[in-house]
This record gives sequence, structure tokens and C-alpha cells, in this order.
Amino acid sequence: MKEFLTDVETLRKRARENMDKGSVTDAYGADLERVLYVLNQALATELVCVLRYKRHYYTAKGIDAQPAADEFLQHAGEEEGHANQIAARISQLGGEPDFNPETLLERSHSEYNSSTKLKKMIQEDLVAERVAIASYTEIIAWLGDGDPTTRRMLEEILAVEEEHAEDMLDLLGGLT
Repeated sequence: MKEFLTDVETLRKRARENMDKGSVTDAYGADLERVLYVLNQALATELVCVLRYKRHYYTAKGIDAQPAADEFLQHAGEEEGHANQIAARISQLGGEPDFNPETLLERSHSEYNSSTKLKKMIQEDLVAERVAIASYTEIIAWLGDGDPTTRRMLEEILAVEEEHAEDMLDLLGGLT
């Protein structure tokens, strides 16, 4: 049976080595460069979602618009919170969060949508949430036990994305 814990002296010695790597130790089990690449894609996805939801909030019109606009604004704020979490994790892992607007859409898993019809806005937001759900589910499975901190963060974000999808589905069902 494998020993549960490395002896304390070895842990202390290893902790002093490569201190410039911060929280990334020899115990980190994922492909760090690939994780940073994937997290920057997730960051771009969240930022595009913020922009899409904000656009929809400010342009939603019609008799059914107010409840939808309220959801759009709430979701924009939550997506921004996700972007902040992801950017912070990228930094914690020693990477650089990529906020470059010139490449945002190329890196994003979701699309930007500038619909002017309320039903189309809601449909496109639902599609984007479904893309995020599928994407995060794959990333979580890929990470496995290699990076439990990033995995847990993405699991929390995934739960909110699932709520967003349900909200959009409810809005679609309530349209007159």
C-alpha cells in the first residue's frame, strides 16, 4: 500500500524549491499549459456572455420584455463573476488572463448575438448556456483529479450555467 503522506522533511524541502511557481507544486497533476489555454477559452466565453446579456438587456422591447430584461441583467452580472473567478485562477496558476478584445470571439465557445427580437434573444442565450454546460462538463471530466481546485471552481460555475439555461427555457415558455 502506498504511503499516505510524504515525510515532513521532504515536503518542506520541496516547498522551498521553485517558490516562484506559487501554488503549483510537484503534486499538481494536470497539464498546466493546456489548463491555462482552456481556462483562457472559458474566460473568453464568459466575457462574450456578459456582452451578449448586456446587449439583450438594453435592447429587449415588448410586452414580455421586462421579466426577460431582468434575467438578462442578472445573468450578465453572474457571468462577470464567473469571468473574475476564472481570471483569478489563471493568475493563481502563474498564467496571464487574456482579455484581448481582438481575439475574444475566436477563443469563446459561445457566440455573440445582436438579435432585436425578444424570442430570438432568449433562444440564443439558451443555446449559449447549453454550449457552456457541455463545455464545462467536458473540461471537468478532462481535469479529473489533476487539478481539483480548478475542477471545483468549474463545477460551481456549471451549476449556475444550468440554472441560467432553465431560466431561459422558462422565459421561452412564458412568451405570449
